[in-house]
Amino acid sequence: MLLQESDGFARMPDYMTVGIGFAFAAAVQPGPLLAYAISQSLTNGWKRTLPIAFAPVLSDIPVVSLVLVILSSVPVGLQHVLQSAGGLFLLYLAWDALKSWRRSEKSPAAAQPRVLTVWKAVTVNLLNPNPYLGWSLVMGPLFLTAWRRSPGSGVVLLCAFYGTMVVTLMGIILTFGVARNMAPRVSRSLIGISAVALAVFGGIQLWLGVGALLKG
Repeated sequence: MLLQESDGFARMPDYMTVGIGFAFAAAVQPGPLLAYAISQSLTNGWKRTLPIAFAPVLSDIPVVSLVLVILSSVPVGLQHVLQSAGGLFLLYLAWDALKSWRRSEKSPAAAQPRVLTVWKAVTVNLLNPNPYLGWSLVMGPLFLTAWRRSPGSGVVLLCAFYGTMVVTLMGIILTFGVARNMAPRVSRSLIGISAVALAVFGGIQLWLGVGALLKG
């Protein structure tokens, strides 16, 4: 195993490798934040959307604090509540993207302020149970182990994880921001697809969250 100890200590580069790999996998995995970032880059352009790449850093501050203080997984009931609330918020964002799609047929949609766009992305991530689960089951225990061995290893793990997350999201935003400059019909079609993706993710989260709460 990558972090298997041979002399009682895992090497610092091992933590860096794990942080990079886990962050890249999380960033490119289809999900609410990725769908929202793509939707905004197609609607507002990459320059206004680029700050969204920092949303995981901002949204994870309370998540990491909660997990590291409690040192246990988030209660199942809270996961379901977050899932349901996140589903509703994603459906709202899907409706917002749909309005942009309709407006783009007649005239370009008005770009949203950078600050509003970033905090919407932060809200998406806060209402998504995946960061809570990821930090409770993977990153939290790994960070505590690294920190106990060497605070430097813990810092390297965090920097590798969030640095890779931000850079990967920036690359995705830039890619779809360039696609926005294609023929208007192509750009409009991509906006419509992103609206559908947001609606699908929202519907799934709401269905799973409400269904679990009713069963519980």
